[in-house]
This record gives sequence, structure tokens and C-alpha cells, in this order.
Amino acid sequence: MNLNELKNTQELQTFLEGTQAVVFSLPGNKSSRYRFIHSILKQFHYGALKKPQKSIVIQFLLQVTGYSRQQLTRLIQQYKRSGVVQVRRSLKPAGFKRQYTTQDITLLAQMDERYGTPSGAVIKKLCERASTLFFQDDYENLAKISVSHLYNLRDSKAYQNQRRTFKKTQVRQVAIGERRKPVANGKPGYIRIDTVHQGDQDGVKGVYHINAVDEVTQYEVVLSTSRINEQKLIPILKEALKIFPFSIKGFHADNGSEYINHQVAKLLNKLHIELTKSRSRHSNDNALAESKNASVVRKTYGYAHIGQHWANELNAFNRQYLIPFINFHRPCYFATTIVDKKGKQRKRYDYDKMMTPYEKLKSLNQAESYLKEKISFEQLDKEAFKVSDNQLADEMNLAKKRLFKQIFEQKRA
Repeated sequence: MNLNELKNTQELQTFLEGTQAVVFSLPGNKSSRYRFIHSILKQFHYGALKKPQKSIVIQFLLQVTGYSRQQLTRLIQQYKRSGVVQVRRSLKPAGFKRQYTTQDITLLAQMDERYGTPSGAVIKKLCERASTLFFQDDYENLAKISVSHLYNLRDSKAYQNQRRTFKKTQVRQVAIGERRKPVANGKPGYIRIDTVHQGDQDGVKGVYHINAVDEVTQYEVVLSTSRINEQKLIPILKEALKIFPFSIKGFHADNGSEYINHQVAKLLNKLHIELTKSRSRHSNDNALAESKNASVVRKTYGYAHIGQHWANELNAFNRQYLIPFINFHRPCYFATTIVDKKGKQRKRYDYDKMMTPYEKLKSLNQAESYLKEKISFEQLDKEAFKVSDNQLADEMNLAKKRLFKQIFEQKRA
């Protein structure tokens, strides 16, 4: 049927009355349909028609095009405004520009892998350090991320496809030393100490980790020993006290007999170091050391049994990698004490107060006065900036994999 032979609205009406049971559809794409609608509206001078005649044209177009009444009304309005009916080449909405790419998510996953998935703020600080302090341009984008959105990236499918994570901790009791919380008064040299046992297996004891943390700077020393008797523990304690770059004035432990005994008291007395121990029902007295047990020692060594005979290899790893890493390259939160209206002290952990233990030590007033003799910040700076945060973290993780492979392959043998 040639629709072009219909010349007026009366013929359109006759056509509609005679073909009610027929479904018409125009061949071609949207553009050809629009051209047809345009030609009909123009042919019948739609703008000059009276309302009944317009209704006939509309009914005809509905029947032939198969469009809905709403769509056809929009096209007729377009014709009345512009004199044409055409496909609108509207620009696609730009939407939101993706700020953090797959590469950023990969870098984030690698950072979490290196540092054992610390808090989002710590990772942000490390990215800032990588970008500004060590000029690693890849981290420039992540350095600007908000902490809350960093957790969104961790929840993303791209991140989850690359890595996942899991966690645990423990305590003890005995007598000697004064039962009180040490008062550092903002000065370094008051350490908290605790022991982390690497588990038993088939009645065989595992290695012990000695974890000592300075209260003010969070400067930390982790060393391992096969036993915690006088013969093994005293040399480890001497070495730990020697590693701290500042003079030690206070030594605080929980009530474990490995520290609260006459041999340790004699050593500390000889070095003029005050010995204190945790009070009953005051779990926060040694909370700093216990929190570092989880966030540093357990994240590094896990919970699996490691035999006592591996103590020397673990200490070599501690001295070369772990101790420099946690003191010069791993940022920590530092609390600001706020007194509220009721006189109650509250601790606030501000992001801008986050820094490494070594940076905290340098930030103290008259910091050089706390250093031991023959130790200067020039020497310590060389150690701190010898390699970047990421480089040491990668080297440490590689060394740890080799060490653990050696340990667990021997266990299976």
C-alpha cells in the first residue's frame, strides 16, 4: 500500500476505518521513521489543522509508526518548535570521572600486603610519605585519598580479587618492683615490655619474642630468645636496652616472672633503671606493649609454632629488617589528651599527629639531650633515609618469606 497517495484528513479517516484490524510498521531505523512523521506533518500542514483533524493525523501516525501516544506527542512538539522531526544527537552524560584507577587499587593492595593491613590512616600516611618524601609518583593519587574512601577501595571487587586478611593475643602474673604506672612526663626512656610466645607443638616449646616499646615515642625493639631463663633472657635484655638510641630510665612489665625476678632487678639496678609492674585490675598499665604484640609481633610472625632453635635466625631478621622498619618507616598514632567539662581526660588520635617513632623522637623539645653518647641525629638520619618505606617493606617481606619457607620446609621434612 502506498501511503503517499493519501492527500487529506478525510482520506486518512477512510484509511483508518477500513484497516482497524491491520498492524502497520514502517521499515527502517529510527531516523527513517522520524523522516516519515516529519513528511506527514508537513504534508497535511499540521499546525494549521483544527483539533478534530489533528486527532485524525495523530491516530494515523499511531497506527502506522507503532509509537506510543507520549512519544508521538513529544515528536509533534519538536516539530511545532523547530519545524523538523529528527533524532536528537544529545551528548552522553559525562557522569562521574573515575578518580582512583585499577592501578591505584593494585598499589593499595600491595601497600596493605607490605605492612600487614594497618588502619586506613596509616596507609594514607605511608602513601603521602612515598609521594612527597621519597618522590614515588605512582602514589601521588593515593596520597590525596580520604581515609573513609580508602576503606571503600578495600571493599571493592578489584581489591578483593587481589587479597584478603585475618587475626588474636594473651597475658600472665608474679612479684618484685613497685606496683604503679610509670610517669614519663613526655620524656623518652620509659619502656613497656612484654613477652610473646610462639606456641607449643607436641609438647615442644616455641621461641619467645621480647617486645619493648618506649611510652612516649613508641620506639620499639623486638628480639627473640629460645628460652626465658636467666642464661638466655639477660643477654637479650641487655641488647634490647642497648639498641634504643636514648637513655632508658624506666622499665615497666606486667607480673610475669620472666621480668619480675632478682636477676632482672639486679641488671636494672646496675644500670640505674627504675623497675615498675602493672597494678591489679588496671589492664591499661601495660596496654601499649600488649597492643604492639598484636599489631607488630603477631602480624610479623603469626601464631604458628616456630621451634626454639630458630631464635638466632629470627634475631638476624629482627636486627636487619624488623627493628629499622617499625622505627624509621612505620607511622603510628600519637594521642592528644583532652580534658572535658567534667574534668575527665579523653584521648584523641588526630591524623596530623601520625608519624614514625623516629620522627616523634626528633619532634621532642631538646631531643638531642635524650640521645646516648656517641649517637647523633645525623647518624640516625642516614639509617632512616637509606631506603624508602616501600623498599624496606618489600625487602623485609621477601626476607620473611625466605625465612618462613626454610622453617616450615624443615618442619615437614
